[in-house]
Amino acid sequence: MSENQNLLAEQRRALILDEVRRRGGVRVNELTRKLGVSDMTVRRDLDALARQGVLEKVHGGAVPVVEASTHEPGFEAKSGLELSAKEDIARAAAQLVTPGTAIALSGGTTTFALAHQLLEVPDLTVVTNSVRVADVFHAAQRTSGQRQGAATVVLTGGVRTPSDSLVGPVADRAIAVLHFDLLFLGVHGISVEAGLSTPNLAEAETNRRLVQSARRVVVVADHTKWGTVGLSSFATLEQVDTLVTDAGMPEETREEISEHLRLVVAGEPGEGADI
Repeated sequence: MSENQNLLAEQRRALILDEVRRRGGVRVNELTRKLGVSDMTVRRDLDALARQGVLEKVHGGAVPVVEASTHEPGFEAKSGLELSAKEDIARAAAQLVTPGTAIALSGGTTTFALAHQLLEVPDLTVVTNSVRVADVFHAAQRTSGQRQGAATVVLTGGVRTPSDSLVGPVADRAIAVLHFDLLFLGVHGISVEAGLSTPNLAEAETNRRLVQSARRVVVVADHTKWGTVGLSSFATLEQVDTLVTDAGMPEETREEISEHLRLVVAGEPGEGADI
């Protein structure tokens, strides 16, 4: 009997650990509902996992131990990851853009893909702290000339990061005095507990300014970003209006996300509806 109980405890703790790592943290009351066990049982499981050093207990729940990523890959390293998903996301996100509006694009390889999809949308004003994104629009103008309806691009200035974003006080001051209708935000990680996060502290502050200056916030992130937690959080899920992701996002996770914000899954019915 005790062997069966131990086996059940091991299975339960494996599920708890998976949930903590996937979501970036969980609450005790959520685990009691999910596992169908008592509050005391969950707390004993968390104690056991904390002793193993695989999670850290916090008030009301648990978070991963030193799972916060401090490594920031360069643009080239990230550009080869989830290429198909990023293209799908970019096409779906582009459908949310109305001609003649002011939009902002943060740094990142998914926003870089989105920039290519926006070249034919007329009369946009594009604010960006991404050298790569700005280059997409400038290269198109060099190729085709200053055509009627071409985007006006505002590059914020600042200190360049490994992902070719411009951050720091110069970027922050430029963004603080601007106002745009729609922000498309690439992220290093996203979870219920940690919200949106990045390994770069200066980039986190610049992203906060972008969020504050936007009427609506759209996160563009493939399914691998869910459950990843960077060193610094810069926005909660409640500050996001829409998440555009790809079909690789698990159904259970989709339901969880939909409790907090609008979810658009690229390539599926309903994508690109007005927001």
